[in-house]
Amino acid sequence: MLKEIRLSLAVLSIALTTQTQASEIASELPALNASTDQTSISGLSSGAFMAAQFHVAYSKDLIGAGIVAGGPWNCAGTNPMVPPLSSAVSTCMDPCKYSWFGCPSAMFPNSNYLADLARSTASFGHIDDPDNLKNDQVYIFSGKNDKTVVTGVVDTTSQFYQKLGLADEQILYNNKVDAGHAFITADPQDNSCSETASPYINDCEIPQAQRILGHIYGEQKPAVTTPTGELIKFKQNDFFDSTLTSMDDNAYVYVPKNCLTAQCKVHVAVHGCQQGISVIGTTYIEQTGYMEAADTNNIIVLYPQVKKSSYNPMNPRGCWDFWGYSSNNLPPFTYYRKDAPQMVAIKKMIDRLISAPAQLSQQ
Repeated sequence: MLKEIRLSLAVLSIALTTQTQASEIASELPALNASTDQTSISGLSSGAFMAAQFHVAYSKDLIGAGIVAGGPWNCAGTNPMVPPLSSAVSTCMDPCKYSWFGCPSAMFPNSNYLADLARSTASFGHIDDPDNLKNDQVYIFSGKNDKTVVTGVVDTTSQFYQKLGLADEQILYNNKVDAGHAFITADPQDNSCSETASPYINDCEIPQAQRILGHIYGEQKPAVTTPTGELIKFKQNDFFDSTLTSMDDNAYVYVPKNCLTAQCKVHVAVHGCQQGISVIGTTYIEQTGYMEAADTNNIIVLYPQVKKSSYNPMNPRGCWDFWGYSSNNLPPFTYYRKDAPQMVAIKKMIDRLISAPAQLSQQ
């Protein structure tokens, strides 16, 4: 039996190597028998809103989240009297940008209301029970120079998780760095820390990917300088069928060498607006530091992808859906629920990674 398993894994290893060398050819997302109880998610900007949504909706299956410049679950639904799109571009980004009357807390996302709404939504089975979050680890970041999603909005993300029962030590919230709207690194080749400019990856002398993974999974081995695993391009359109998802046909997954023979964790790294492969290629994938951190810590990194769409759906900046474009901005809105098309697609990709390769499942 063990001999057969080793042979199956060796065949899988050869297949993955072949796929990676043919980098322009999209393969199927491999089944890697990853751990079923060690999955987490993180994201920047619209990817952070998606990470928060996915974490809460699928809390039974996740152990933590990293939210960089993003608001709480269903932020755009914070005021039931205001269309989600309007809230997304105001309340969830910079509520007081055009205010002539100061900046009262009432203009920001209502964490109390959203926590109660999460419990109510769970009672109908649309998301998992928020009590599942009580053992999770959450990393939150807001740059002091971020004028896109201001710190006051990100503050409500921390408050939201606290309202749902997470203890202070489970939430690592850093809002002390003079960073612009960006994912931050310790790479001097990236944008300067306070900038807000493409590709929205800034050098603030902080290896954020390592911080996120370390907070979620505990003490980590040092990151490598050069990843030695396989970056695989796969057919993401295998996982969705709606024309309204705005999801790209292809996406990527990084598989450390050890994960061909060991049962590894899964982390989903979600890019922000204007950071998909159709806009900046693999820059977000290769320059955020996830692969270097994952390589020595047995973590498979999944990079789902969204592309720009000008008309149907209207997503001109290539953002993840946190306001309802995947339902044509018409009610009933489901973007924050388990049955939202983008959420379903990501869950299917995770399920593929944690499933056993065909050779093993037949034993």
